[in-house]
Amino acid sequence: MAMKSKVLIVGGTGYLGKRLVKASLAQGHETFVLHREEIGVDIEKVQMLLSFKQQGAHLVIGSFNDHQSLVKVVKLVDVVICAISGVHIRSHQILLQLKLVDAIKEAGNVKRFLPSEFGTDPARMENAMEPGRVTFDDKMVVRRATEEAGIPFTYISANCFAGYFLGGLCQPGFILPSREQVRLLGDGNQKAIYVDEDDIATYSIKTIDDPRTLNKTVYIRPPQNILSQREVVQIWEKLIGKELLKSSISEQEFLAIMKEQDYAEQVGLTHYYHVCYEGCLANFEIGDGAEEATKLYPEVKYTTVEEYMTRYL
Repeated sequence: MAMKSKVLIVGGTGYLGKRLVKASLAQGHETFVLHREEIGVDIEKVQMLLSFKQQGAHLVIGSFNDHQSLVKVVKLVDVVICAISGVHIRSHQILLQLKLVDAIKEAGNVKRFLPSEFGTDPARMENAMEPGRVTFDDKMVVRRATEEAGIPFTYISANCFAGYFLGGLCQPGFILPSREQVRLLGDGNQKAIYVDEDDIATYSIKTIDDPRTLNKTVYIRPPQNILSQREVVQIWEKLIGKELLKSSISEQEFLAIMKEQDYAEQVGLTHYYHVCYEGCLANFEIGDGAEEATKLYPEVKYTTVEEYMTRYL
């Protein structure tokens, strides 16, 4: 049996990063977690790192401001996965990965790089609106640098993080579902795809030693989770045994409200616009040169939308 790759996770204390660490360990990979020396008094981060160590991960010190420290760490592993934030309401650091690409190129030993993607496929968003398109443009800059450096890659397109979308019944700014009312975006009938964050991590780790996913985009599209906002609301209504009061916000109203927000909010709302008014996640077939995770790994039992929603009862 082939040896499992050694994995370095960058951004391992973040929202998705901590799940990637857990999934990597669970699937039997020797797992390294990068952290900065100067954590300061961020006690939660320290305790999380120590818990990773107790679970068998190696903690390694490196910094984006110290090229040689990155090269040294990268030389320890076969696969590098980056999960630094690309969400403006948290912090947008996508272009920092160019330093990681330089380190991987110099180290010369990495068999696979998974840059921080995990959302909408940026290659399909060349017509995205300002200011939200910055996310997709920056991710494409990292892709081009990766490919020009000749680094083997896998890009993960995981669509909608369940916590952000399902919790608020697909309404921007909400992360807990109301038992009284909901505002539909347009007619609420555009399909989107919702994936449990732990499942995103599980599928991502599955790809790293799989020759079928080398130099390809892997879409995570659980068939039962391809639903419209209206269908998500119906699932919630069934769970709580009551119908919600519904109103709707037209495309024009949504865009007008968006323009009044600050920059970070506008970026997020642009993404909601493309997903919920245009249906950008589900309005295309996966073509050649790409794979779909649930077909590749039928042994993974993914969390359905209904199962996910029961946590809010």
